[in-house]
Amino acid sequence: MNASLIRLPRSAISYPLGVALRTDQGIVLRGYPFGESDRVVVLLSPNHGKLRTVAKGVRKTKSRFGGRLEPMTHVDIVLYEGRNLDTITQVSVINGFPNVRNDLDRVLAAGTMIEVVDAVVQEDDPSHRMFLLLQRGLTVLDHQQPHPDLVTAFLIKAAEIVGVEPAFGSCSGCGTTEGLSRFNFAAGGSVCEQCKTPGSYALRPGVVEYLARVKASDMSQLPDADPSMSNEALGITKRFIEYHLERRIETLAVPNA
Repeated sequence: MNASLIRLPRSAISYPLGVALRTDQGIVLRGYPFGESDRVVVLLSPNHGKLRTVAKGVRKTKSRFGGRLEPMTHVDIVLYEGRNLDTITQVSVINGFPNVRNDLDRVLAAGTMIEVVDAVVQEDDPSHRMFLLLQRGLTVLDHQQPHPDLVTAFLIKAAEIVGVEPAFGSCSGCGTTEGLSRFNFAAGGSVCEQCKTPGSYALRPGVVEYLARVKASDMSQLPDADPSMSNEALGITKRFIEYHLERRIETLAVPNA
């Protein structure tokens, strides 16, 4: 889609002469009110990680500027550096992912992606791979009906990026590929009977192989879903991510594995 440039009203911008402006891009993760008329906008930038910025005056004016900074929007922005927060002076929409916003299942899937990314990405820490993953996930959601295993695939790939990739094809204890009947969150994935420890979760036959296929697939070309496996695969992956993040994923409402 064509990018549309929106500038803040001049009355909403006040900064000293000589302050250097810089351009960036990002996907809006969330926002919240700041003062009487401003809004803090948190974005994921490929080069700067999580950006906490402020859009001045957008809650006070009738400008459409604020609408360009809704969550799940990919934008180009112009910023100037403040003492605590950088201020957005211009914004142009690269992709608003309109189809995601018009379908509840897509909104819930996108919300889970946003929540996980917001939890793992740090400020001022380049996150190019995580940015590309989120962009890819939202693009797939925008162009296709949500696949039952899309969120599972996203969570697995996000875990890989942050260095806690779950093991599905071999025992995380001894490396064997046989008899992978249990899953241990602390050990990092599937385990065999010989390596099982207290807290290892018994798996239904075929779940490990199912998860391995999901892990190996591109999010736009996931294998045909098996309803008897999808819920358990998602529950296991969700609990794995929650264990390593040390926090619950609130957006994703599925039965615990």
